[in-house]
Amino acid sequence: MKNYIYIIIYWVVISLVAIFFTIKDKNAAKKHRWRVPEATLMLIGLFGGAEAMYLTMKKIRHKTQHKKFMVGLPLEMVLHALLIVAMFWVLTN
Repeated sequence: MKNYIYIIIYWVVISLVAIFFTIKDKNAAKKHRWRVPEATLMLIGLFGGAEAMYLTMKKIRHKTQHKKFMVGLPLEMVLHALLIVAMFWVLTN
């Protein structure tokens, strides 16, 4: 069980990072300031923040018209689910 706590802590931290950068980008867009690059947002999602980023984008109506995010982030979520299943399978066998 001790190993799982590190995974949960990582997931919480990367989710908070994803939420922060999503809101930061939305605020920058409103003020016509420097934006967070889309590649950076997608990379944060790939590293585990896809779920939080997707929900945040839906909630604040940010980039919801961009297929790159509305399709890409759910695909990253599927990848995360597969990785979690694989990790549990490896750790329990």
